[in-house]
Amino acid sequence: MKKVPARTAALAILLAAPFARAQMGDPTKVTLKTTPVTGNITVIEGANGFSGGNVAVSVGDDGVLVVDDALEPISAKLRTALAGLSKKPVRFIVNTHHHMDHTGGNAALGGSGAVIVAHYNVRKRLSSDQFIEFMGTKKTIPASPAAALPVVTFNDDLTFFFNGDEIHVVHVAPAHTDGDAIVHFKKANVLHMGDTFVGGYPLVDASGGGRWAGFLTAADKALSMADDATKIIPGHGPVMTKADLVAWREMLVKVNERVSSLAGQKKTLDEIKAAKVTAEYDAKHAGMIPPDMFVETVYKELPPAPAKGAKHKK
Repeated sequence: MKKVPARTAALAILLAAPFARAQMGDPTKVTLKTTPVTGNITVIEGANGFSGGNVAVSVGDDGVLVVDDALEPISAKLRTALAGLSKKPVRFIVNTHHHMDHTGGNAALGGSGAVIVAHYNVRKRLSSDQFIEFMGTKKTIPASPAAALPVVTFNDDLTFFFNGDEIHVVHVAPAHTDGDAIVHFKKANVLHMGDTFVGGYPLVDASGGGRWAGFLTAADKALSMADDATKIIPGHGPVMTKADLVAWREMLVKVNERVSSLAGQKKTLDEIKAAKVTAEYDAKHAGMIPPDMFVETVYKELPPAPAKGAKHKK
């Protein structure tokens, strides 16, 4: 059975389909590994299975700041891993978006005194039932308990001055969801992009307000904050570089151009899929989000063709 890549497992976990659970295994049996990124920044991820999104950790004299906190069944192991990095308390949790594979530890850590911070839409979605539809499966995700909700929210951005760093949290246009945020550790020169960057074909949670075109905007924002030495933590998968993000963005642009060109030639969606416009990228980027699904996502967001007989403005 083909293993589901971690970078695209998020909505499968949300939907909890039996097939997906069989592929990703029991999260309670997953072990965590801790990898230094640079300076006082560390990333925590699953070592032998899917534990949720990448957890970034800042440790120092001020305490511990965490970006995302994995799946709920991982919470006890995550707390142990954090205690191994610092004996100081977790003071802040920043959520990059609302999905449970990035917010599952909110209740455990928030209930222990950490302040949860996120975009306003993250609190809005966590505090109410959410309807998810993905690959033909539909499910309602119940609202999170009060302890899991962000208590500090922002609309555009906010800044922490913490552990000797300036940590800038920036909301970007809807991409993976409508609550996406990028976290920039300026002194450490590290970016955590959540699921606005995953290395593979992007996953759009349309029911969560996501739009595929937003991935370009998020990439542009991140690139404006990065240099050749910047370490980029994606939502899932290994730590990457500015060059990796540039190449990924170029892939998005090329696929969009090809789909748009064929649509302009009055090709149907099925004909565009048959043209294999992603072929050169499939070996590296295809996973749970297959090429045809990605092409359909791009196609659905193309601007409508001018009505017959309509005149273009000069």
